[in-house]
Amino acid sequence: MVLDRRLVREEPEKIRQALDKRGYEFDLDTLIATEAQRRELLKAVESRRAEKNELSEQIGDTMRTGGAAALKERSTQIGIELAALEQELDEAEERFDQMMAELPNIPLDEVPIGESEQDNVVMYEMGEPPKFDFAPRPHWEIGEQLGILDFQGAARMAGARFVTDVGAGATLERALINFMLDTHTRKHGYTEVFPPYLANERSLFGTANLPKFEEDLFKTTDGYYLIPTAEVPLTNMHQDEILNAEQLPIYYAAYTACFRREAGAAGKDTRGMVRVHQFHKVELMKFIKPEQGSEELEKLVKDAEVILQALELPYRRTQLCTGDMGFQPQQTFDLEVYCPGLDRWLEISSCSQYGDFQARRCNTRYRPQPQAKPEFVHTMNGSGVAAGRTLLAILENYQQESGTVVIPEVLRPYMGGMAEILPEIP
Repeated sequence: MVLDRRLVREEPEKIRQALDKRGYEFDLDTLIATEAQRRELLKAVESRRAEKNELSEQIGDTMRTGGAAALKERSTQIGIELAALEQELDEAEERFDQMMAELPNIPLDEVPIGESEQDNVVMYEMGEPPKFDFAPRPHWEIGEQLGILDFQGAARMAGARFVTDVGAGATLERALINFMLDTHTRKHGYTEVFPPYLANERSLFGTANLPKFEEDLFKTTDGYYLIPTAEVPLTNMHQDEILNAEQLPIYYAAYTACFRREAGAAGKDTRGMVRVHQFHKVELMKFIKPEQGSEELEKLVKDAEVILQALELPYRRTQLCTGDMGFQPQQTFDLEVYCPGLDRWLEISSCSQYGDFQARRCNTRYRPQPQAKPEFVHTMNGSGVAAGRTLLAILENYQQESGTVVIPEVLRPYMGGMAEILPEIP
């Protein structure tokens, strides 16, 4: 289950309007008809079961007085009819669940309506892009000249869209990861998690990566998937659990490698580190009560912004429109860093709230009161932030005309006091 199935029969127009806002093609009428058929079959099954149970009692009474043959014959016929109806119901349930799994989340009313990224709303910009007395170089040129990024070697050992960090490049990415984790755990109250890099089908379904985005995933021969983001294991931390209200909100932070096919990005960003099959990221995840959504999402975005502010990177905050927002979120804010070598704003963090969309798929609930009926929690997550893209942003924003790169002051303690990246000597 994904969206509450009651919406299909009680508020179908709400779903239709959400699909229109997203520009998402979906046969809602067939889903509504399938739900109506499912409910009729369910009534018929329940009616036959009740009749069969009643006949069983009558047969028991009649057995004591004789003459139960006619009742047994009728019971046998009902059993045949019941088996056929149950099969029809199972098939209708399967069709309904498959269609429901293809329904995107319903955007919040405050999400701007639009068709593409051109309709996203820039909320504000922070920091000034650097001014150079020379033509700024893209990160791949800087990294290769310094000997800290090896694209050719990565291509030989793995293929296109991979990169190997070398020397100070590896140290810089590790420093970024440690700095991010320390900030979020020590200052922002997140609990650090080091999860598996493999996940099963149930967990990928829980985050709605499956079935819709299977082509973007790397799958092993024994049915596991390499995680596309730590969102997958973190969201499934409480799969099939019932939490207590006093436990919420729960904050998790995790560093993982992330693996994506980038199947939908053919021919786009083929150079450099913008779109690679393996990258590294610190993910922030929250389990919250429904009424905490807006407040906790704002905190989440601010927590990610703290990283960019500390690194003194120019960035902006953007609210995604309905047409550019992902399949799963109700609302998304992106943080984009300016990269002078690329001469563009590059997404470095995407922070989203999902309502109960993922919790329904993961079956994660909580009790508002000790004896209350369990309800679904709400979830949200965001990058805190993408380490590889932050590395390339540092290379491009802190590059010097001499070809060296200055290390942001906040990272120097994590790099043994190194203040500048000089060319690596083989």
